Amino acid sequence: MSSPHSGIRRWNPQMIRGGASQTADRTDRVAILLSLHNGETYLNAQLDSILAQTHTDWVLYWRDDGSTDASRVIMLSFEEHRGHGRCIEITSVMGNMGVTGSYLHLLDSIPPTPFVAFADQDDVWQPQKLEWALEWLQKQPLDVPALYCARQYLTDSSLNVFSKSASLSRTPDFASALTQNIATGHTVVINAATYELLYERLPPPFILHDWWAYLVTMASGGKVFFDERCASYYRQHARNTVGAKRSLLSRGLSALRRGPGVFMTIFESNVQHLLHEPDILTEDAQTLLSELAGARTLRARIKILWRRRELQRQTRCETAIFRLWFLLAVRQPSQG
Repeated sequence: MSSPHSGIRRWNPQMIRGGASQTADRTDRVAILLSLHNGETYLNAQLDSILAQTHTDWVLYWRDDGSTDASRVIMLSFEEHRGHGRCIEITSVMGNMGVTGSYLHLLDSIPPTPFVAFADQDDVWQPQKLEWALEWLQKQPLDVPALYCARQYLTDSSLNVFSKSASLSRTPDFASALTQNIATGHTVVINAATYELLYERLPPPFILHDWWAYLVTMASGGKVFFDERCASYYRQHARNTVGAKRSLLSRGLSALRRGPGVFMTIFESNVQHLLHEPDILTEDAQTLLSELAGARTLRARIKILWRRRELQRQTRCETAIFRLWFLLAVRQPSQG
């Protein structure tokens, strides 16, 4: 069987899809993607942290996702002054596209770049965030999809730290990627091979761009590195699109309150969607997805959980809840 990477369009320094004025001979350039939506309160702090990066070869691509506040005005001022020459607005589609749609549109609109980083409007990066990511990414083969992500300091709205995000208890693999996203968006940096997998490839409904990037990287036999250092300050406030729970107990209670419906809809949607992307799948990923799609009875689901112990989340409690929901989600045959 041929490698799932054989169909990837390999980045090379002479490929420029867009018209942005950049030198094409750099091999450590990072495209930072930033989508805005009513983020005026915290936006300048994020921009300051980007300017403070120890890795200085970056270009910031941004779009406004239908803000009604001063977000776009702040960015236009940044583009004219502090970020002059390294800040580009993407205006090919205006108005609200939603978080995932906006970030994927940014991905589809930038020129081929060796590395791409996602940024959120309300968080703050450690100065070494890009440097740490590239320390690992630059060691990976150019044709193998690779994704860097990291822990974060969890803070209140004023950036007062109250804890660190959870450490990993098990190594990421494709099966666990189906059950849980460990790649928090604003910490994610990807290489060109993962970028090419995402280019013009829409995700299933209900999942964000960070989980989709993590899934396709794992499904294609790529590599994921989870940095135990905290690469950012993850601001928790009332308007977070996705927030972080402060404890395992609160995470568990929230999961139980949501119930199995939403989670299993997402899980099954991911399985079916990836099955329709056979050109990027490894043989092992294809086999697992086919087994999951075919497990329509309680007996079949018990059997697959017994055989596929890698279908786990990061903690025993979360794994137990996932397995219970997986069994409860058996579809009853229709009465004819």
